[in-house]
Amino acid sequence: MASKVICIIGAGPGIGMSAAKKFGQQGFSVALVSRNESRLKSMVEELNQHGIEALAIQGTALANESVRKAIRTIKETFGRIDVLLYNAFTFRDQLPSEMDPIEFASDLQVDVIGALTAYQAAASHMEKGSSILFTGGGLGLKPMKKFTSVSVGKAAIRALALAVHQELKSQDIYAGTLTINGFVKENTPFSPDRIAERLYEMTEQRKEAEWTFDKVAVS
Repeated sequence: MASKVICIIGAGPGIGMSAAKKFGQQGFSVALVSRNESRLKSMVEELNQHGIEALAIQGTALANESVRKAIRTIKETFGRIDVLLYNAFTFRDQLPSEMDPIEFASDLQVDVIGALTAYQAAASHMEKGSSILFTGGGLGLKPMKKFTSVSVGKAAIRALALAVHQELKSQDIYAGTLTINGFVKENTPFSPDRIAERLYEMTEQRKEAEWTFDKVAVS
């Protein structure tokens, strides 16, 4: 059985990879879940080069059963889940009047329903001292008309995170969301590595349900 395990759903080259490296450097085994099989393979190879044990699982937040299957695979492989990071989201550049309702529903599946599914599937495998993290965004607090879909998604995941925090607090399982008030980009104050540092800090301090990340990152 692994010592500690982090599951990252929506594992891409930005926040997902930076979080994988940060937690891996702290002794975690890493399970990466993403639709892109070739990218997953590349990420695992890079993590292995850094001495980090990593598992690639092809899956999509578009399908709840795919999320559940990924969680089952992680449990069967490692025997535990200590941190769940839900980082999947969609980004669509459309005004409200331009949005197709079916596409909008699909976006919400990825942005928040997949998160609910991941939480429900993982929580039963998590013990006291575990953590559930949801990547949030400032658009959930200050929506932009051109980015209505992700604005609604981030507002919803913020509400979900706060509710999960309330539900799990008595079980000594931490749940929280990191509200990122800017666009994530390398070599900026909103670099993935800086955000990953804050995500790890959340699991160490285990206090507030919502943390914010600004140019000068303060919780």
